[in-house]
Amino acid sequence: MILLVHMLVGALIGQKTSGLFLAIILAFLSHYFLDLFPHIEYSIKNIKGGLWRKSILDFIKIFLDFLAGLILIFFLSKNYLINYACAFFAILPDGLTVLSYLMPNKILNRHDFFHRKQVHFLKYKKISVFWRISYQAIVIISTVFLFLI
Repeated sequence: MILLVHMLVGALIGQKTSGLFLAIILAFLSHYFLDLFPHIEYSIKNIKGGLWRKSILDFIKIFLDFLAGLILIFFLSKNYLINYACAFFAILPDGLTVLSYLMPNKILNRHDFFHRKQVHFLKYKKISVFWRISYQAIVIISTVFLFLI
């Protein structure tokens, strides 16, 4: 799933939840919940394979996605620090996955297996791109609506 979706949901959790610890835990767990459903995500084959010249475009896409998330949070939320912290914790699982490719170790590899194989189990089912994109669009629209009420 693109980072923007995770960041918006995480920031919304931060804004609507009382209690810093609870908000951070819920934002982190929201990542796995959102990833249970079929969605589109970036290819990170170049990053995983250490093909750094080819990875530049991948990193630019990821950065622009991250930046778009920050901009939307800035304009939609009340701009509390907790919203940005929760947005960070909502994308942390993807960061851990990338780290497992860059600096493999036992803990990161276990997380990567859990995240890719157990949470993303529908990734390997034949579900049309239309439905994968529609799911993310519905989450974005719903989140924007909830920010505004």
